Amino acid sequence: MDARGRTTRLRNPQFASFMERSSGLSERNSDRYDARLRRRKFGRALLAAFFGSGAIWVAIESAHALTLF
Repeated sequence: MDARGRTTRLRNPQFASFMERSSGLSERNSDRYDARLRRRKFGRALLAAFFGSGAIWVAIESAHALTLF
C-alpha cells in the first residue's frame, strides 16, 4: 500500500470501493444504519431525560414529605 492509504480512516480503500461496487455497502444499507444510530442516540437521550426527571421528582417529593414532619 502507498503512504496515502495510511492517512485515511479506512485501512484498505480498495476493499471499501470493492464492497461498494458489489452492493456490500449500498446507499440504502448505510442510510438504514445511520438511521438506526440516530434512533439509538435519541432513545438514550430520552431514557436519560426520563431518569433525570424521575430523580428530580423524587427529590421534590422527599423535600415535600420532610416539610410535613
